[in-house]
Amino acid sequence: MASLQRSLGRTQTAQDQISSGKQLHRPSDSPTGTVTALQLRGEVRANKKYTTNADDAMGRLGTVQDTLQSATALVAKVRDLTVAAASTGSASTPEANRARAVEIEEIKGTLIQYANTKYLDRPVFGGATPGGNAYGDSTGTYVGEKNGEMLRAIGPNARVRVDVRGPEVFGTDKLLDGSGNPLPDDNPAQLFRVLDTLATAMREGDADSITTGLENLDKASNLLTSTLSDVGARYNRVTQMKQSAEDRLMSVSSQLSDIEDVDLPKAIMELQLQQTSYQAALAATAKVIQPSLIDFLR
Repeated sequence: MASLQRSLGRTQTAQDQISSGKQLHRPSDSPTGTVTALQLRGEVRANKKYTTNADDAMGRLGTVQDTLQSATALVAKVRDLTVAAASTGSASTPEANRARAVEIEEIKGTLIQYANTKYLDRPVFGGATPGGNAYGDSTGTYVGEKNGEMLRAIGPNARVRVDVRGPEVFGTDKLLDGSGNPLPDDNPAQLFRVLDTLATAMREGDADSITTGLENLDKASNLLTSTLSDVGARYNRVTQMKQSAEDRLMSVSSQLSDIEDVDLPKAIMELQLQQTSYQAALAATAKVIQPSLIDFLR
């Protein structure tokens, strides 16, 4: 009877493996395999989290990158208008300069909208600002978080910054007016101050201020371009780390499958073998066990 129970137990084990597709159901099935499987499962969870963080980082940095590219194109347009206004001749008439001033003001409004671009309902240039805008009004006053960084873990001991503060993009340094005097620091971003001074200079026909404004505009444009380059480098790093995490996840999942998952053809053959063995054991037991008194009387 003990042999029959052992044979039946082996048959049940083979049947459980086929039904669940797993060869580990309890630690006693394979203590070493269980420890390894737990470690691999931890790696799977970690790499899935790295991939999720990388997706979030790519979404944020991609939004910043696209916005900065659009802003760069508008700043280039403003520079063309400023160069034309600084020229002499029929292209720099008061009427033409006033029209350019109006266009620059419209571009400024568009740039402020870009500066308030959001990702998942949060301004990408406002840091950890919970909703709202990074720039509060039409003057370009920065109202977002001034200090701190938003980091994402994208790999073992690898974290990347996924935000850009508005002043880092549009600037905060003091600028000079046409007379070389510092402009008052009323806390709007540098680029927006440049646009204000350019529009005013064009309306007033102040050639010196237009020339100074062009220099300030180039400074703001350089800051914008360098920030775009930095964001692009971070985006590329996140892309590479995400691919690394996905490759590692695939490798670890394969190793985990080798330990936990059952070899189905082998398990089916084992079940058939155990069933045959059990049937043979039943037949042998029927011959070994002597007939009882009831069997004799029957």
